[in-house]
Amino acid sequence: MALQGPIPVTFAMVFPHGCYVVGQVEPVKDFDASTNGRFVQSRDKQTSELVWQVAVLDGDPALKPAQKTVAVKILAPVQPVPPQPMPGLPFTPVEFDGISVTPYVNGNGRLAYSIKVREMRAPHQTTAPAKAGKDAA
Repeated sequence: MALQGPIPVTFAMVFPHGCYVVGQVEPVKDFDASTNGRFVQSRDKQTSELVWQVAVLDGDPALKPAQKTVAVKILAPVQPVPPQPMPGLPFTPVEFDGISVTPYVNGNGRLAYSIKVREMRAPHQTTAPAKAGKDAA
């Protein structure tokens, strides 16, 4: 089979209604290498890059409340910084690039996905700015 390992996807495929940062970017612990009192940060198995994690709120209105918060893992050599908050919004909108998903069966026997990304950034503008002057009509 040609499809092996993480599956590349687009942001719109994973978060068609957008998503919002609701937690801090934190290092992911390597449970096998860490010992009592000694924290070792996890590295990605394919790239050996450090793994960071941030909680995001999925903007899909059809999701149940328990399904709205998702952990996104970010592969980066240094701790990523979320975009600046937007005035008037309770959460910070965010988009990701270089996304891949890895399906797995969780502890409840249900299909779940691990989401890994290469970059976190502010969303692109989705609507064209209003025209001014003669062209506005």
